[in-house]
Amino acid sequence: MKQKEIQNLSKDDLLDKLNDVQKEYETLELNHAISPLENPVQLRTVRRTIARLKTAIAAQQ
Repeated sequence: MKQKEIQNLSKDDLLDKLNDVQKEYETLELNHAISPLENPVQLRTVRRTIARLKTAIAAQQ
């Protein structure tokens, strides 16, 4: 998710999106522990998206 997309979201939308992305990250981590992912860079991109969302939430407070 790009930074410009994140800036356009309201705080409630950001929190919902953060929950969704964190669940996706947990699933990816679990799958990667069982058998390697085809594209392990997915973990990094999802982790960075989580950080962007948390930063945007903190900035709106």
